[in-house]
Amino acid sequence: MLPVCRRRLSTQALKGTRLDVADARRTAPDALLDRFGRRHTYLRVSLTERCNLRCSYCMPPQGVELKPDDELLTTPELVTAIRALVRLGVTKVRLTGGEPLVRKDIVALVEQIHSLGVSNIGVTSNGIVFARHARALKQAGLSHVNLSLDTLDASRFKRITQRDGHAKVMQSLHMASALFHNVKVNCVVQRGVNDDELAAFAALTRDEALQVRFLEFMPFGLNQWQTERVVSGAEMLQAIKAVYPGIVPCPEEDGPSPTARLFKIPGFKGRVGFITAMTDEFCSTCSRLRLTADGNLKNCLFGNHEVSLRDALRSGQGDAGVLAVVRASLEAKHERLGGYANSHAIAEHSATARPMILIGG
Repeated sequence: MLPVCRRRLSTQALKGTRLDVADARRTAPDALLDRFGRRHTYLRVSLTERCNLRCSYCMPPQGVELKPDDELLTTPELVTAIRALVRLGVTKVRLTGGEPLVRKDIVALVEQIHSLGVSNIGVTSNGIVFARHARALKQAGLSHVNLSLDTLDASRFKRITQRDGHAKVMQSLHMASALFHNVKVNCVVQRGVNDDELAAFAALTRDEALQVRFLEFMPFGLNQWQTERVVSGAEMLQAIKAVYPGIVPCPEEDGPSPTARLFKIPGFKGRVGFITAMTDEFCSTCSRLRLTADGNLKNCLFGNHEVSLRDALRSGQGDAGVLAVVRASLEAKHERLGGYANSHAIAEHSATARPMILIGG
């Protein structure tokens, strides 16, 4: 077993990686294909199980039992895993959590990932401490930012998250807009909680080139999901149309495998999108793999199938071991919804599933 440490890999140690990546991609062009012909070029990496907020749709009311440090991927292991996956064809990396910015080495880690030849590096943050690190992250190679924000009201923010911090998140949003060209706001919409703020969120796109994305409420481990609290993407769109009747579908796609259906209000700089995993899933174009903080490769947000990449790394199997784990994960991937028939079936089994905070959104 490798010693557990948080040692930073130097840029010098990564010298020559770009050439290695190009060579590896030529020799393993189909390594990231699943049984349905979907190519997986997008890796979402959970850096931690810890978070400084307590949003109920993400974390169970009783909290979660955090794993000991020796069961989590170390920084060298993370970089080794990402390097191997980049060699196989991953071109986009997103860092999630928990809250990824609670990691003390977050800036150095972004720099190391960038040194692997990855230019498309994103982070999903709740925004509490993002403003503190924003400039350093951009300099390290971060290219795009997703900020989670479910309300524009400070008192409601405290009810949803069980913490203060609304002003800090708004500061982070303004700073992100000033520093990065690609900024998205993720809003989980729940009936009776924040569904009266849809038009107000859409208004954020008037003067800022933001993409505000409304997510349907999804069932995860012990997050008290109820059908009645799901606001469909179609309902959300109609609510916004009531205030902005000119809203139209956006002709541009959000990358080759978009999750959000995008719309634009004429005269507004930004766009709004709807992520409709509950009512109109987008599994046919899925290009995502997820690496949990404890080192499991997860092939679907809803599916329970996981394979340990950590064990392959610690047993010294190298890139061959990573490839074997990736192939096992992709060969087990279902065509849609992790093998479940619909959102109700997902909800029925959600009590035994990982909470969102332990997956990495």
